[in-house]
Amino acid sequence: MTSATPATPAAPTPVPAPSSEPGPATALAATSLAPTGHGLWRRGRWYLLTAALLLLSAVVLAALNQDRSYPPLDPRSYEPAGGHAVVALLQREGLKVDLTADPTVPAADAGTLVLPEPDLLGPEQLRAVATAGHARLILISPGPAALSALVPGVRTSDEDGGVPYASVRSTAAQCSLPEAVRAGTAHLGGLLYTAGSRGEGCYERGHGYPLVTVPTGRNSDVVVLGSGDFLTNELLPKDGNAALGVGLLGTEPHLTWHLPDYTAPVAEGGGLKTFDDYIPEGWRWAGYQLAVAVLLAALWRARRLGPVVSENLPVVVRAAETTEGRARLYRRAKARGRAADALRRAAAHRLAPALGVPPVAGAPDPTALSAAVADRLPERPAGDVRALLYGPPPTDDAALLRLADDLDALERQVRKP
Repeated sequence: MTSATPATPAAPTPVPAPSSEPGPATALAATSLAPTGHGLWRRGRWYLLTAALLLLSAVVLAALNQDRSYPPLDPRSYEPAGGHAVVALLQREGLKVDLTADPTVPAADAGTLVLPEPDLLGPEQLRAVATAGHARLILISPGPAALSALVPGVRTSDEDGGVPYASVRSTAAQCSLPEAVRAGTAHLGGLLYTAGSRGEGCYERGHGYPLVTVPTGRNSDVVVLGSGDFLTNELLPKDGNAALGVGLLGTEPHLTWHLPDYTAPVAEGGGLKTFDDYIPEGWRWAGYQLAVAVLLAALWRARRLGPVVSENLPVVVRAAETTEGRARLYRRAKARGRAADALRRAAAHRLAPALGVPPVAGAPDPTALSAAVADRLPERPAGDVRALLYGPPPTDDAALLRLADDLDALERQVRKP
């Protein structure tokens, strides 16, 4: 009977261990180029900061541009060029001060009328002012048109061949006008005028006057001022400006101050224009914004360049090459005296230890060193040694070469006498 052999069990199939290396999906995630929030912030933060600064600057400039500003010598202005201080002084003295945009409206009483830039008025307005019967009419920087209508006989000095304008500075009165005599020196200037046959000029500048008074009736007169700068808040406390301003404007109990319309065209033959008059108002703010933009661009470019990095020299420079380079620089600059001082100083520092001469303030004493060399070398007097080590600079290249040879020879003799 045949016996069956038991079957051998099959070996178990090995299960592969999990690999520690990243699979395709893991490798793709590790090397992904997709932008992240942190990376976007690092790359864009400076652009965001620049945009924020530009926006903030625009808001600040817009806010400043909305501030109410007054023209020069405006009695409502507290700025240095304004005229509020003199109005406050007049009101403290008991005067009634009114501001008007139309000087042709007759006042309740014929007091003083102040007309800054009267050439901004039309011919009909000038005629109405002339016939209004004010006790005192004060014209500030009038031109030929206003002078002809309001005070005939007074002209700008350039019509008579004089200088039409003078700088505003402290000037003596030099006239008999009571207000000017009490004030003394004051800051007058601007347009210059002739006094005419009936007028009196004060604060003379060259061949003209920045202040002219002309009587127009029994108790009335006209005051012509070339400039009202002495009435501004900035100059009023200086010299006799306050006394002159109060004296001219305070003769009557009622003062009317005209607020001119500076947007109106200047009458033909009117006052002088300055360079600023031809620049539109908006261009000034545009210039400020451009300056801010340039500053931000400069800061941005400076940030892109990065900090300064110091690096070591990649090669070692031989001492002989450095010496030759300095020698060429001395020769190009013809600095024979500096080269001679360097040679003599080096020779003295080498000779002093060999002769036992101690240094004094970092250098050997010239007299002691010369005497020590002369003791070592009797054939060389101390005077010759001193002339060699501390003498005058050489006059040419040949003398410099001889000095170098003599110093070498001296060192050899001292070390091997």
